[in-house]
Amino acid sequence: MSLLADSSFGLGETRITAMGRWRQAVELALSDEDIAKLTAISRSRTERGSRVVRARMLLCYRKNPSFFAVGRVVGVHHQTVERCVERALAYGPLSALDDRPRPGKEPTITPEAKAWLVSLACDKAKDHGYPHELWTTRLLADHAREQGPAEGHGCLAHLVQGTVCKILNRQEIKPHKVRYYLENRDAEFERKMAEVLCVYREVEVLKKARAKPNRGKSSRQGKSVAIISCDEKPGIQAIATTAPDLPPEPGVHPTFARDHEYKRHGTLSLLAGIDLLTGKVHALVRDRHRSREFIEFLKLLDADYPAGTAIKLILDNHSAHISKETKAWLATRPTGRFEFTFTPTHGSWLNLIEGFFSKLTRSVLRHIRVTSKLELKERIMAGIDNINRRPVVHTWSYKLAEAA
Repeated sequence: MSLLADSSFGLGETRITAMGRWRQAVELALSDEDIAKLTAISRSRTERGSRVVRARMLLCYRKNPSFFAVGRVVGVHHQTVERCVERALAYGPLSALDDRPRPGKEPTITPEAKAWLVSLACDKAKDHGYPHELWTTRLLADHAREQGPAEGHGCLAHLVQGTVCKILNRQEIKPHKVRYYLENRDAEFERKMAEVLCVYREVEVLKKARAKPNRGKSSRQGKSVAIISCDEKPGIQAIATTAPDLPPEPGVHPTFARDHEYKRHGTLSLLAGIDLLTGKVHALVRDRHRSREFIEFLKLLDADYPAGTAIKLILDNHSAHISKETKAWLATRPTGRFEFTFTPTHGSWLNLIEGFFSKLTRSVLRHIRVTSKLELKERIMAGIDNINRRPVVHTWSYKLAEAA
């Protein structure tokens, strides 16, 4: 669609050079696509106000090509409408909605000063004589104002906190924040991880063998194996309420209401292992988790499985697992009865039992309140019994294909 714009000058001219000339009709082309986009922008509630107003100018001018008439409808000066139409003629209707770039003020902070400031932000505040561990943007601005001119950056003499934030944001530097990472402190991490994955691979092989009826007889003839992922969950708090919980009431409050005060009765430790072939959970709740408690847990496993079954455990390097007492008790058992596979240091995520502990924390132990440690123990064991009624066979899949 073509429009006739009553512009007082053509493309490439200025108002001064065209002031003495008669108005000339200038063709303004608007395609159907341009009209659709301008209509959408004029009705938008998220676009900038200036773009919405200019889109309305061009659409109104399409219906009535008069600067004065459009100005009255939109509520702007007729020269504003004229400038918008002129920009549409010169740069296109959609480009006319945005402000033209301006030169702006010359930067007063030199690139060298910005680089010095960024380098300073990469240091710790305590390294420059401050009691703070890390910089705050206000402290960094104060330091730059005081030390910048002495370092040859006089432009930083009046540096303010907001400018510091802008400079650091452009470089994506956040010196006031700490993001934690984990240092690899086990030189044999890959080898130990491979050993754990090999055990999980063995679990998959045993599952497939059990799923094939024609091989069931031959598998029973060999030595049976139980593979258990085990660990301890210490510090389970026995907390009691000091006032009764208030139940939800329709129309009043939708949740349980609980008093902020509470009473501590101590903590318990849960020693648990999950059979990766059957899904059964073996559990023991005690006040502590020393070698004697771990040996008691091993005795529990020893009693639950037939004498000819090889019990393979996946566990971490807790002191109770490798103590003299534990090794002495294992020496009393038949050869091949227990076999330990240890996860690498800081590799507890390789132990599948951690996912079970997470589920237990988010279900049975979530918001739990008890009157004593005995009640807490009974409720934990009741939760374990409830899980064992419908056992879930857990499956490990991460990097399992890489296992030898």
